[in-house]
Parts: sequence; structure tokens; C-alpha cells
Amino acid sequence: MQTIAEGFSAFGVPVFMADVKGDLSGVSQPGGDNPKAVERAKQMGIEGYAGRAFPTTYWDLFGEKGHPIRTTVSEVGPVLMARLLQLNETQEGVLNIAFKVADEQGLLLLDFKDLQALLQWLAENAGQLTTEFGNVSKQSVGTIQRQLLMLDQQGGQGFFGEPALDLADMIRCDAAGLGTINILAADRLMQSPRLYGTFLLWLLSELFEALPEVGDLDKPKFVFFFDEAHLLFNDAPKALLARIEQVVRLIRSKGVGVYFITQNPLDIPESVLGQLGNRVQHALRAFTPRDQKAVKAAATTMRANPKLDIETAITELAVGEALVSFLDAKGRPSVTERVFVIPPGSQIGPITPDQRKALIAGSLVAGVYEKTVDRESAYEKLKGRAAQSAEVAKDMASEAENAVKASKPLPGQASRQAPAEEGGGMLGGLKDVLFGSTGPRGGKREGLAESAARSAMRSVGSAVGREIIRGVLGGILGGGSRRR
Repeated sequence: MQTIAEGFSAFGVPVFMADVKGDLSGVSQPGGDNPKAVERAKQMGIEGYAGRAFPTTYWDLFGEKGHPIRTTVSEVGPVLMARLLQLNETQEGVLNIAFKVADEQGLLLLDFKDLQALLQWLAENAGQLTTEFGNVSKQSVGTIQRQLLMLDQQGGQGFFGEPALDLADMIRCDAAGLGTINILAADRLMQSPRLYGTFLLWLLSELFEALPEVGDLDKPKFVFFFDEAHLLFNDAPKALLARIEQVVRLIRSKGVGVYFITQNPLDIPESVLGQLGNRVQHALRAFTPRDQKAVKAAATTMRANPKLDIETAITELAVGEALVSFLDAKGRPSVTERVFVIPPGSQIGPITPDQRKALIAGSLVAGVYEKTVDRESAYEKLKGRAAQSAEVAKDMASEAENAVKASKPLPGQASRQAPAEEGGGMLGGLKDVLFGSTGPRGGKREGLAESAARSAMRSVGSAVGREIIRGVLGGILGGGSRRR
């Protein structure tokens, strides 16, 4: 992976890849002094093999080993958010209603507290929303809230907020024309595999939605390595798999190359695997029946070579060897060949914490994402609505109280007016109209004060609401929430 990334960078193609084991960070430092790399270079007859560093930007969802990466809840969208929270079909439906209400009423969903505030509002107004959007179960809302809490405990809250990632900060070249290699620190992120898979899928969908159609280019605009790809497809519903397949099939027209990296080719669904033209197959060991099935599947899906027994070769490959089959100029898979992998020119292995710290401080995006921004969004607006509705109710209660005081009986008339003070007569009816009443069977009828409060909560901000167009995976097209 490091060698391929270096090759793309040398041709001026920016690269993104996750550093799952922590050993890819050395791409920023010149290598060439590793004894095994030097020995392999001699075996391959590479003259003048020397070390070379590549422009590197370090990223980290937790902001510890790289620049923080954030996005907004609105940009992730209901589809990916439902997968991240492991929601069932009913709960996902409620979440879709939440996003629909937010879109219509102009409520920005930027961070966790925005979504939590909106869900609370949904639960409080479930009865009124049901007639327009369908059943909004308080139990489903409660489940979503609990899942948000669990995600928060895994560190997922830091992924949502502003400033949101600008893809232009990844898709860039240095002054010498070398493509930037973006390294995501994923060692800690892998402890939350669903967050890892959802994040990479979100980034892939952002590229798909944001980049324009460019057709068939001589070289890609950006290359995306999806390591531990099985985490993307594990337990994914059919509807999501269909959308992933659509993104993978069409993203080439945006100039983006995607590499799925997995230890077993059976981890990738056939519908997705069929869209991948370039194949690099390393060794597979057939110790179990499933391993034997994987070897056979890998061999039969690569173009046959009369001079090579592919199935046998897969089990014999050593370190630094691979079977490769790439698309030729006419888009046809080339004959599978057994090859040696050129040793990387950059450092093999991780860099030191001091080196990483210095590179982060000297990065072109240093200081851009480190400080969070909390602008007015759904949380603040809904909080303002609650305060306004409470004020409306307080004012109406005060007016009613004044009306009651103004109608107190004169001395000597107390006996005749007593029924009114006890709730009967005209004043009693006024109280019922303002504050509601309870029927003989316990039914509650809403009063004008409560009705006005609810109306204020629904109406405030609706004038600025507008429909938001979402893409294939539910995110806002073009990341529009950053400009709203």
C-alpha cells in the first residue's frame, strides 16, 4: 500500500489512506536505509535506489495524532447515521422524520446536542407529527437517544461539529507537484469499527457528491484506500449495499480511484467486487475450508495465465510478492502475473511522536480545524422556542389572573358570586377556555394558553425553512450545510 501510494504521489495524484497499524506514518520521512529494502532492490536490479520523503498530512478523528476531522450531522444524513447507530427499520424511519422536520424548518443539525434536542422535540410533539409524517413512537426516539449516548462514550461526538472538513484540504499537491498523502490515524478508531466504516463511507460519498463529472482522465484526481473493507459490509442492509455499489460504480467518472483492502476476498460482496478492475493479490494460507474457498474464489476471479497456476501460486507467495492484474488501455483485465513489489522509498515503520508533532504544526492546514465553532443551530433555536412558549403561557396566565381579580365581588355579594370563584359560571368557563379542562372520564381538553404555546414552538423559524436536497447516501449535496 505504501509503495502504491508513493507511486501516485510521484505522478501528482493526492492519496488518502487509513493507518490501521500505525506503520504508514513513515511515508513523510526518507527511507532507503532499511536492510531488507536494500536487499530486495538489489535482487530486482534497481539501480540508484535511495530514500525519498513525500508530502504528508496527518488526520485524526480524535485530534490526537493529526488534524481533527469533523462533519455535521446534516452532512452525514439519515442513512449513514442510522447505520452508525445500529437502528432497525422502524427507528430509522423516525430518524428520517427528524431530518425531514429539520430540513423543512431550517434547523441546522451540526453536532450531537442539535440532534438530541430535535429528538426531544419530536417526542414532545409526536401526536401532532403523526398525522403528517406517520407514527413517531416515543420508544423509538428513546432508543435513538440511548444509541447516541453509547456512540458518545466511544468518542463519536467529536466527529460531529464545525469547522467541517473541506475536501480541498486533502486534494492538493505541493510546490514540486507531488500529490499529498493524507494519513488517517486509525489505531484508536479501530476500537469502534462501526464508526470507522461509517466515517470512510461518508468520506467516499462526500467525494462522490462534491466532485464534478470529468469522464475518463489520464490519471485520477484522487485515490482512496479503504483498509479493513470488511467493516464496511458487515451486517449492512441490502438497501445500503445497493447504494454503496452505485457509488463505487459511478465514482470513477468523478476522477476518484478506490482501492478496497481486505485479508479475504470473500469479505467484499460480489456486486461490489465486480466493479473493481485492478487486482493485487497477496498470499492466502488455506488452513481451513473457508480459507480454501477464499483461495479458489480469488484464483477464479483473476484472468487466467497459461504459464501460471494461480491457485497454487496464491498459497506460495512470500513477503514482497503479489499476483497482479490491471486494466489495459482498452479497459480489459491483463493476464495475471506473479511479481515482486518495489520497496518503498520512504521510511518503513512509524515516525516518532516529536516528528509527528512538528509535521502537524508545520502543515498547511495547521490551526484550521483545531478550534471548534458553535454557531446557532437546532439546539439554540429549539431552546429559544421553549423559552418563548413559556413566556407566552406566563403572559396569558397573568392576564387571566388579572381578569379574575378584576371580577371579585363587592362586600355583601360574596354568597352570590361564590360559585363563580369555585369554577362555575362565566369565569369558570373562561378558565376552561384558557387553561383547558378535565372531562368526567379523565380526558384532558387543551386550553388556549397551551395551544398558543405549542403553536409558537411549531411556527418560530418555519418561515426560513427550505427543502434540502440529499444525495445517494443521504448527505447534503455538495456539503451545503457549511454555507448556510
